[in-house]
Amino acid sequence: MKKLIYILLVSSLSIGMNSCKKKGCMDVGAANYDADAKKDDGSCVYSPIITINGDNVMTISVGSGYTDLGATAANSDGSSVTVIVDSSMVNDSVVGSFIVVYSASNEHGTTETIRTVNVVVNHECWPGNWDVTNNCGGGTGLGLNSTPNIIAGANDNQILINDFFSGVTSTYGTAICDIDGATITVPSSSESAPGGLGTITYEGFGTMADDGKTFTITYVYSNSTPITGGSGSCDATYTKQ
Repeated sequence: MKKLIYILLVSSLSIGMNSCKKKGCMDVGAANYDADAKKDDGSCVYSPIITINGDNVMTISVGSGYTDLGATAANSDGSSVTVIVDSSMVNDSVVGSFIVVYSASNEHGTTETIRTVNVVVNHECWPGNWDVTNNCGGGTGLGLNSTPNIIAGANDNQILINDFFSGVTSTYGTAICDIDGATITVPSSSESAPGGLGTITYEGFGTMADDGKTFTITYVYSNSTPITGGSGSCDATYTKQ
């Protein structure tokens, strides 16, 4: 008899404890998630789920323009929801990291998510026609063409400065340059002066500005051409036309 009473008592306590468990939504992804709930009662509701079109992190070259790929949103039952896109913080005219904010709402709340847009100086920034101002002429031994053309090299880490030098009657030579983001390195190279009068050996290093429109190179050179020969260093600033 005592054993039966004990079993009934334990069963009553167990039933009582289970009936005292707080019920609620236990899904942390739900709009009405209840951290204190001990038993899920099926009451969970959800704000919209947003899916970004394309990559969540994008990289574009400075000055290239930004076109957002948008996003879609849906309720938990699959019905679509309008997405509001705010890309006003993206500034493609300068190097930096920016965000696009996507938001969608229903009767249960609002969901927000972001895309990161990294604006960088890369291989796309260099090709084109450039104007050059420099202190390399005037008998210093490194006469530069004032309007060279830059084209892509053999790979994304190389550019070519065409018509690099300025002679008495023409432009000549091509500078092969290595690039790493905004940094340019001109490895040691040699070019014969017109008419076989001498040899110009040069190298250099420089950096492009954050707007992708100007870069400066410091050149170190040695020129064996008679009259205009000599050695030293000079600076040249290139501005995109």
